[in-house]
Amino acid sequence: MAIAVPLSLLTAVYLAEYARPTVRLLLKPMVDLMAGIPSVVYGVFGVLVIVPAVGKLAAFVKTYLPSVPLLTPSAPPTGYSLLAGGIVLALMVSPTVIAVMDEILRSIPMSLREAALALGATRWETVRFVVLRAGHPGIVSAVLLGFARAFGETMAVVMVVGNVPSIPKSLFDPAYPLPALIANSYGEMMSVPLYDAALMLAALWLFLSVLAVNLVAQHFLRRVRRGWAG
Repeated sequence: MAIAVPLSLLTAVYLAEYARPTVRLLLKPMVDLMAGIPSVVYGVFGVLVIVPAVGKLAAFVKTYLPSVPLLTPSAPPTGYSLLAGGIVLALMVSPTVIAVMDEILRSIPMSLREAALALGATRWETVRFVVLRAGHPGIVSAVLLGFARAFGETMAVVMVVGNVPSIPKSLFDPAYPLPALIANSYGEMMSVPLYDAALMLAALWLFLSVLAVNLVAQHFLRRVRRGWAG
């Protein structure tokens, strides 16, 4: 989300406030198309492009920055890592977050913009102090919805994160998120009661976490609707 949110917010502001109609008609369908691409396609892109790039970056860090916390790999770098999974997920959730933010910003009444411009504010000041402030609850809900999707994503993460059952000490270390753990292990471990119970507990924890994030996002969306209705 640290990668996806700034990219999504800047893109949504451009589409809603600065893009010409012809440019918007060209870019908006592309964003919607990216949101509908299957996760396995993002996973293949991650394996072919992102993992090699992250592997080269990890080798550079291990050679020239051997003692930086959270950056220096604790194992020989392969590119399959927490960072690779994060980049792939950022690419996956950005179209959804952009689409929601764009709708939120475009739904803000034009009268607010006109009032700010009439008082002498520049276009950027209007966007920064009026539009973004008025749409703040909706922007937060868009971020939370994107986070909920990233939190439960399975296929793309399985392909790039490394699937090593240990807590990563660096961004370049492999990891094993709960969805990947369940997808890789459940079919083979049903005959082991204790392991089966552990996987069911992981699934329950994942479900409750995603549910909590979605409830918070819905709360912010209700605040936006009440504010506009008032």
